[in-house]
Amino acid sequence: MNLKCYGDVMLTLIGRKILGAAETTGEMLALLAEMVYYFKDAPRNRSEILRQMREIGLGTLPIACLMSLFIGMVLALQTGVQLADFGTQEAIGAIVGLSMVKELGPVMTSLLVAGRIGSSMAAEVGAMQVYEEIDALRTLEINPVRYLAMPRFIACMLAMPALVVFTVIISMFGGGVVCAFNAKIGVPLNVYYDSLTNALNYREILKGLLKAAVFGGIIAHVGCYVGFKTMGGARGIGQSTTRAVVLAFLLIFVANYFLTRFMM
Repeated sequence: MNLKCYGDVMLTLIGRKILGAAETTGEMLALLAEMVYYFKDAPRNRSEILRQMREIGLGTLPIACLMSLFIGMVLALQTGVQLADFGTQEAIGAIVGLSMVKELGPVMTSLLVAGRIGSSMAAEVGAMQVYEEIDALRTLEINPVRYLAMPRFIACMLAMPALVVFTVIISMFGGGVVCAFNAKIGVPLNVYYDSLTNALNYREILKGLLKAAVFGGIIAHVGCYVGFKTMGGARGIGQSTTRAVVLAFLLIFVANYFLTRFMM
């Protein structure tokens, strides 16, 4: 009897989780559709879009460049030393360039933006939800999705590719410095950059920028959705901030797999 009751409880909990996940997915798709619908009003919101782009891009650029510099240096160091054992260290430029353009650049930058900007969006929109400012917007016949979510969504999709361009360039520079000044690797800068430029082409660069734009949309989408669903005062705002970061990280990794599979 006890085992039967325990099984019923477990099935009930699993069913609730599945229904909750399905409800969340439906609500997020509905919010995405509504944001896309209000793209037509983007010209009227260009000042807010530009403000959000400045906050996302310029605010994140210093730490993103520092992060990418050391990622490029570590990637070149680890890979170059291994390749040197086989006498193929001249290919290090191609490896660093393709790795940063196709994977590490978009993914690592998006994770940084999700932690910094996604949490900020969730907290800002969540505070407005908790303190009934969003209800006040509806009272004034201002659609909160058009006023709050759509500008952030567009700004994040536009700012992320530009941010990734800077981070990729800085990482390539860091990799070149390591290759030139590490005696174990011993690859001159001209050999490093020849290998890098020969490996890269416009198609690979566009793939990385497309990933960055999609990841930017995911960050803003999740941040706004979680913000709209916030309740419970200051404690709820803190929980929403954490939830937005975790959910954005998860969706970025999932989207990265499917985008990579689709682009192969």
